[in-house]
Amino acid sequence: MSADPQNIGAVLADIVEEAGRLILPLWRTALTVDAKADDSPVTEADRQGEILITRLLAERFPDIPVIGEEHASEYGTPDEIGPRFFLVDPVDGTKAFVRGDPSWTVNIGLIQDRHPIAGAVCMPASGETWYTSESGALKRVNGAPAQGCRVRPWPQGQAIALISHTMKEETTRKLAETYRFDTTLAIDSSVKLCRIAEGSADIYPRHGPTSEWDIAAAQAVLEAAGGTVLTPEGAPFLYGKADEQFRNGWFVARGG
Repeated sequence: MSADPQNIGAVLADIVEEAGRLILPLWRTALTVDAKADDSPVTEADRQGEILITRLLAERFPDIPVIGEEHASEYGTPDEIGPRFFLVDPVDGTKAFVRGDPSWTVNIGLIQDRHPIAGAVCMPASGETWYTSESGALKRVNGAPAQGCRVRPWPQGQAIALISHTMKEETTRKLAETYRFDTTLAIDSSVKLCRIAEGSADIYPRHGPTSEWDIAAAQAVLEAAGGTVLTPEGAPFLYGKADEQFRNGWFVARGG
């Protein structure tokens, strides 16, 4: 369960929802799409969202440094970082955002001693927000009272794996042989981990590159819901990899 004794996740939930309200009117508009150094897309929605989130975090948590995807893309990641910091991805799933698909998210995760201890993920197009609390993972929809989230037991013969839209059939088949899931569902962004957290799916094997800000918030939520995010070998999945520009290795997110 997430160690969020101060219920920081509730504050982060308010912030991601405020950023979502800023970004949502820009969705499905004729935004200019630029290419970052790694050729991944970036839009004005990403930039405006990160500026707002960074300002709000500075107001509420002035002593905790923030590493945001867009700032890191433009200016580089820090050479070192302390034990406690925020990771921000203002629009995870920018490709989906640009396509007009709804499965993009706003994310803030709090890292302590290399592990995400609090986080919030908002999917503005659906009005869904998942976040950590002292009692576990919570979800609210369009501002309604939050309800608890919990992973489901592995459903023998009916296990659902979440994959990316670009995954090749051969890769999917190999992953099914390794992880023994039965069906797949393609969906973008960190919402995959949140779907597992709420018991809508069972596993997300990621054998490919990501960055720490892509999944920190959602990992906090999933673990608060009783799930895990580990390396394929079963080792803890660690954060604060400044010497690797905060890039992730492979991981496997699981429910019950």
